[in-house]
Amino acid sequence: MNVKISPAPLKGTVAAIASKSDAHRLLLCAALANRETEITLSSTSRDIEATASCLAALGAKFERTGKGLLVTPVKNAVQNPVLNCGESGSTLRFLLPTAAAVSEAPELRGEGRLPQRPVGDLLDALERRGKTIVSREFPLRLSGTLTSGIFEVPGSVSSQFVSGLLMAAPLTGGDCDIRLTSPLSSGKYVSMTVSAMRKFGAMVTETDAGYHVAARPYCSPRRIDAEGDWSNAAFWLTAAALGGEVTVTGLPADSLQPDRRLLAILQDYGADIETNGNAVTCKAALRCPFDLDTDSSPDLAPVLCVLAAGANGSSRIRGIARLREKESDRVASCAALVRNLGGELEVWDDSFLIQGKPQLSGGTVNAMGDHRIVMAAAAASVLCGGDVTVLGAQAADKSYPGFFTDFKMLGGRTTEC
Repeated sequence: MNVKISPAPLKGTVAAIASKSDAHRLLLCAALANRETEITLSSTSRDIEATASCLAALGAKFERTGKGLLVTPVKNAVQNPVLNCGESGSTLRFLLPTAAAVSEAPELRGEGRLPQRPVGDLLDALERRGKTIVSREFPLRLSGTLTSGIFEVPGSVSSQFVSGLLMAAPLTGGDCDIRLTSPLSSGKYVSMTVSAMRKFGAMVTETDAGYHVAARPYCSPRRIDAEGDWSNAAFWLTAAALGGEVTVTGLPADSLQPDRRLLAILQDYGADIETNGNAVTCKAALRCPFDLDTDSSPDLAPVLCVLAAGANGSSRIRGIARLREKESDRVASCAALVRNLGGELEVWDDSFLIQGKPQLSGGTVNAMGDHRIVMAAAAASVLCGGDVTVLGAQAADKSYPGFFTDFKMLGGRTTEC
């Protein structure tokens, strides 16, 4: 699906969708707990459905309720399950150690760019604790028994390696230590994992080398709410900061989500920000240039590029190396996004250097199969003098199936082309 967007300011109120990051973690803990859990989930997406599908393949059951999902946990895990992770990196890296812990011979499949995303260090960690890696090429195949003990993994490649091992640890039957062999990147995502595990009764403590997980099974709290998503709210707040006024409701002010930092970034950018409980209102004002590191919150990179493209001066976005291994090569796709809309962007080693303009020309953006490029292009349209055409706009469904419905509700003007 290709979409043409005509420039128009966004104004109004929109409810935040459910946090994909939080939902992945809650679904996994619920599926491996001792009793049913009702999860309040305001929305779903392809990635969330991929995690639920994989957990169902292990033996969990999911029933839709008026507010979300009722999860019946795995009783006797399927021992040779086939898990299709779709294009979700979180699903793959969380379910790989989980399936290894509860099933003898799991097989994991992936689509799109997922088979090219790093997973070797995670396989190595599982192999050192008893699993045989039958195939390191997709579909991944494992056999044998995963034992408790010490798991060593780098923290600098992906925090999802650490989160996956943490969530699998209570399933091994013994105490586990997750030891980091390199500094941890995107550490707040691991903090989210620890928080979710503790809500399900797991005993996790931070150590000098990483984390210790006691031999204690998951215990359901019976009911739990998935948080509103700061990551996808970022597109509405960014569009407002460039020209408009948008209120996003359902954003937890005390959230551990790394992308909550956008609020401080927008304040420094000069936007007029007002918070009222779990509602955030952003109104365009100044557009100050900035210099910041995105390594701790890499999902913000596309919207930060859009903000920088509209700033009154030159901005630098550092820590971009890991962006090459996302749904697209986001160094390339972010650069093309800005340049194709008439902006000025240079790539320098591990950073973007972007010269802001009061207005971009508009143009055509190829989403490259990346949901965040689609939504960033839509946010950028408010900055443009001409139309923005997004090729492959259906990629937004990966995390936000209702994105263009909400975009129109806020005054966005789109037509399929």
